[in-house]
Amino acid sequence: MPFFGADLVTLPGGHLIALDMQPLFRDDPAYQAKYTQPLLPIFESYQQHLPWGGDFPEEARPFFSPAFLWTRPKETELVETQVFAAFKDYLQMYLDFVDRAEPVTDVETLRNIENSQLSYLHYRAEKDPARGMFNRFYGSEWTEEYIHGFFV
Repeated sequence: MPFFGADLVTLPGGHLIALDMQPLFRDDPAYQAKYTQPLLPIFESYQQHLPWGGDFPEEARPFFSPAFLWTRPKETELVETQVFAAFKDYLQMYLDFVDRAEPVTDVETLRNIENSQLSYLHYRAEKDPARGMFNRFYGSEWTEEYIHGFFV
């Protein structure tokens, strides 16, 4: 299963929205067909209302799917309507995947899944975009303990 990712952040200057089913195996066509292709029509239906959010780190791109909805709306009305609807659609599709999920028992596959998850968690621990905000609110000691304790 991919990760279900939903960052819905409101700041004084607007909103930061990231919705995705982050793939474990981005370069696997069968995996993409199973998890990303069904999500693309939902992604495309929201693109006209929620355009690409701009700057996004190149090193982060491998951790996100082609259906990654990244946007920065200024209007709260868009969050209350389009973002909320997109969130519900992405979550429902993820729950549908969960309902159809089958256990993985192959040791090599399980190892590959673990390695993929750990790769993402290590990336987040090193590059967490909330680090600066947490430092300002809670101090660096709390921030590093939280980030490394949560992600790794």
